[in-house]
Amino acid sequence: MQALTTGSGRIPPSPWELRDPHQVHPGVDLACVGADLEPVTVLHAYAMGLFPMQVDTELGEQELGWWSPDPRGILRLEEIIVSRSLRRSMQKFTVTFDQEFVLVMRACWRAGGEGNWITDEFVQTYSHLHERGFAHSVEVWNSEGELAGGLYGIELGGLFAGESMFHLDRDASKVALVTLVEKLGNCVGPRLFDVQWNTDHLESMGATQIDRGDYLKELAGVLNTQPCFGPGQSDLL
Repeated sequence: MQALTTGSGRIPPSPWELRDPHQVHPGVDLACVGADLEPVTVLHAYAMGLFPMQVDTELGEQELGWWSPDPRGILRLEEIIVSRSLRRSMQKFTVTFDQEFVLVMRACWRAGGEGNWITDEFVQTYSHLHERGFAHSVEVWNSEGELAGGLYGIELGGLFAGESMFHLDRDASKVALVTLVEKLGNCVGPRLFDVQWNTDHLESMGATQIDRGDYLKELAGVLNTQPCFGPGQSDLL
């Protein structure tokens, strides 16, 4: 894949040609299998509308899959639902950004239980992207100063792709999500908050689903937006 210029900076070329999601049959979520988890490969994938997640093979092994759900779960920043009880819960926590990225990612790993797709290789790649300003975490701390919840994801231009979230205290993951949405909503330029697949939990907070084609159109319209968290260090990828 050729070099790509986004609002987050220049993404160097990748030796891989991942399958264009426009070519995937409607309703099929898995676009292709293979390639690698090198940071440049991962960023090109997000720019195309793909994200990596392991897929089980017929032999009981796992391969690296590149996914483009149809329909795609998204959260419109202006449509997030914050109940009164959640607003009260938000007063009980302290929220930070990018303070404990690896801790949050590993907590999401543990919370996923058996079969979780997060692996040491994923932690290594996303930590690399975090160090270079492309991956970000939200940490939620309780009154005892303990990590109570959080989330992490990729920001590329005006795209924020939420990858995983966890909570140890009630409402802590919701607090992380609301705080992030408020931050993104205060930034200039169009934004697209990708949640991959919609769930009952996310739907209760305002998430919805759109066709893959519509998602890809919106994605193309935000890639040149300046990111909320600042530009990444593309030259170090």
